[in-house]
Order: sequence, then structure tokens, then C-alpha cells
Amino acid sequence: MVTLDSAHPVDQAFRDAVSRELTAFLDAQEPGLRRISARTAPLLERARLFTGGGKRLRPAFCAWAYAAVAGSPGDEVLRAAASLDLLHVSALVHDDVMDASDTRRGVPAAHRQFEADHREAGLRGDSEAFGHAGAILLGDLLLVWSDELFRSCGLPAADLRRAERYLEAVRTEVTVGQYLDVLAQAHDPYAISRTPDGLAELVEIVGNAVTYKSASYTIRRPLDIGGALAGASEEQHAVFAAYGQPLGRAFQYRDDLLGVFGDEALTGKDSGEDLREGKLTLLVAHAFGHASDPDARRLSELFGRPDLGASDIDAAREIIVASGAREMVEQAIEREYTAAVTALEDAPLREDGRRGLRALADVAVHRAF
Repeated sequence: MVTLDSAHPVDQAFRDAVSRELTAFLDAQEPGLRRISARTAPLLERARLFTGGGKRLRPAFCAWAYAAVAGSPGDEVLRAAASLDLLHVSALVHDDVMDASDTRRGVPAAHRQFEADHREAGLRGDSEAFGHAGAILLGDLLLVWSDELFRSCGLPAADLRRAERYLEAVRTEVTVGQYLDVLAQAHDPYAISRTPDGLAELVEIVGNAVTYKSASYTIRRPLDIGGALAGASEEQHAVFAAYGQPLGRAFQYRDDLLGVFGDEALTGKDSGEDLREGKLTLLVAHAFGHASDPDARRLSELFGRPDLGASDIDAAREIIVASGAREMVEQAIEREYTAAVTALEDAPLREDGRRGLRALADVAVHRAF
């Protein structure tokens, strides 16, 4: 059993406890996979690799919501919360395929590793296609396992039933949110930004994806799940929504800034990758919407070019900063953060849980990784 610390709501002890639950679950899958075929070993190896780290924020929001309603969570709740990281890594593996990302958490992305397997073994067919197929199937397997871990966590069936609708919602929302994100990337931000209502349109396109791919999936639904497991009232779920949705947006906006200006040693990703991918974010929307036409045109020439070098990335960063976009996103983060923490004031929650959620807001937003 892990003891939650409201001053350090996602400390090393908590992260280690989540890791132990995931390791134990994955260890239990090994005999079954081996019975199917020894050739399935790379699936389990990569499941272990990509679930072995991370910020553990989704399990933390789940556990702290439980604590805010019912007090300290036991091992069964921690197990249920850990299942959200299997869901998260499933989404990351698929996301990396769609974004053609080369790295994840400081190592080659799953599809690149499967691609290398194919190439090194001299197998028939296209290595890249094999890599994509392997990663898609790994993501699917992690999704199946997330459901299995949740349902086998050891909590009473009645508790699990209360949480089911929120678990179903998060799976739907992250999938639909990812589609909206893919759709957003298909728009030409320069062309839209030159229209009279271009900035508003860009912000709306980004906002739809952020709401479901990030805000609901990262914070609100983990809160709902943890609260439901604890028997939360409708009033308490309303607090989780009022706190979780703006905080989820702030979390994503911070991610967007780190994707362009972050320290690669801390983020585990190339800080120019979002620019190479042409990832349409609130930061980019504001850059195109507020930059001069020559700067916006130059940014358009750089944005989405996979061969961007260091000098090109620096040039794009300079345009973004000069447009005022970086400062605008920082201001948006603070507005959303303030709305979130205000929602906790006088909320019908246990005081220790409220303190933990307040501290989690700082961890989610004021971070460098």
C-alpha cells in the first residue's frame, strides 16, 4: 500500500508503486504469450519498456480523486489507477505511428523498433510497413490489457460498475480526440490565418482536439474514475469537471510549448519534432494568426518540413516568439490553471484530497518535462 503525500502528490514512492503494479501485471502475461509463441516476446518487451517510465499523472489524478472522496486508497485502487497508464501508452504507441515520430521517452519509438527487427532479420517485405503493423498491434494489446488490469484490480463489482461509464467515456474520447487532432493537422494554418476570421477558426480546430485528446483523457476522466470508485456524488463529479477540464487544457498547452522550446534531455523528445511534423497547436495557431505576412509565409515554408535543421528550427522559434504567441500561450495556461484551482475552493471534498489535487495542478502545469 502506498501512502499519498499531499505536498508531493506524485512523488517517487507513488511512481514506484504504479510501476510495481504494472510490472506484476505484465509478468503475469508472459506465460500466456509464451504458450502462444516465443516469437511474441518483442510485444511484451516493448510493453515493459514503454510502461516503465513516465510522469504517472493519470494514475495520480485517479488516486487523488479517490482520496478526496473516501480517504487513502488501497492497493486495489492503485491497481485500477495503474490501468490508465496502460491505456496511455497504448495511445502513445499509436500516436507515434500517426505522427511518424522517431523517439519516445528517449528511445526509438515502438514502430521504429519493430522496423529495425524486420530489417536486421532480413525478412521479406517492407520494413517500415512491418514496423507500423507491429506498433499498431502493440497499442491494441495494451488497450486490451488496460481493461483487464482494471477489471481484475480486486475492488468489489459494484465499485467497478460505478466507474465503467467513465472508463468507456475516456476510451471513446481519446480515440475521437485523436481523430480530431489528425484532422487538425490536415489544415493549412497559413491559408486559414490570412482569412478575416482565421485565428478564431484555428483556435477552434485546435480546441476541439485538445478538449478530448488531452483535457478529458489526461485529467477529467481519471478524476471521474477515481471518484466513482470511491462513491462520489454528482456534486463532487461536477467539481472534478470544473477543475479537470481547464487544467487538462493548461497541461496540453504546456506540452505544446515544451514541444518547441523544451529541453530534450528532460522531455525525451527532439524539441524540433513538433515543427518537423507540422503539429497544429494553440502556439502555432497564435503564431500564424499574429505574425506579419512575411513572417507567417516564412513559418509556413518551415512548418511540417521533416528535414528541418537546427538553424531552421531556431528561425521558426524566433518567428513564434516575435509574434507574441509564446507569451499568449503562457497567459492562457495561467488563466486555465487559475480556473482549475479556484474550482477546488470550498468544494465538498476531504481536505487532504483537496490539498493533493491543488499540488497536482502545479505539477501538471508548472513543469519542464
